[in-house]
Amino acid sequence: MLSGPVRFAPTSLTVNVNTTVVWYNATGGTHTVTSDAGDELNSGNIGGGKFFSHEFESTGTFDYHCAIHPSMTGTIEVEP
Repeated sequence: MLSGPVRFAPTSLTVNVNTTVVWYNATGGTHTVTSDAGDELNSGNIGGGKFFSHEFESTGTFDYHCAIHPSMTGTIEVEP
């Protein structure tokens, strides 16, 4: 069971195109990295102590959330 607020940290990140971003689940619960729109990000379930990585190959703003805990949200801003 999770205690206290669970969130992505940082909640927003700016990177250059062709950068790989890695999410690490530091909690004991299961989380996802899921695109708010489209399917750029779709990690499936990430168990505690596990990683998910994604290379951003195009510019734009990518908003995402945890499908299990919808209050967990984040944004990746990809610049040239």
